[in-house]
Amino acid sequence: MHTHHLTLAYWCLLAAAVLPYVTAWIAKAGAFGPGDNHTPREWAARQGGWRARALAAQHNGFEGLPLFMAGVLAAHQFGATQARIDALALAYVLLRVVYVSCYIRDK
Repeated sequence: MHTHHLTLAYWCLLAAAVLPYVTAWIAKAGAFGPGDNHTPREWAARQGGWRARALAAQHNGFEGLPLFMAGVLAAHQFGATQARIDALALAYVLLRVVYVSCYIRDK
């Protein structure tokens, strides 16, 4: 596959798919040890504050991801203007980053 043919919107699909993993890393950084892999859901249930919000942001990211992907793919399929698709996809990713930042900081 040649990546120079990927549109900005397709790169945004990748960024949106990676973002929930970033929020999980934020939640687990410095608090999740090898032993916690035996019962990760119990570890998550014990979290509070910003760690719990980061985990919730991860779940929310995965919940919205299929609709975002479907929207970008449908827009490409039905011949929408590439500049508009790119702009809207980039706006979605940037707004997700702002949302995650505000949500984790309880703003």
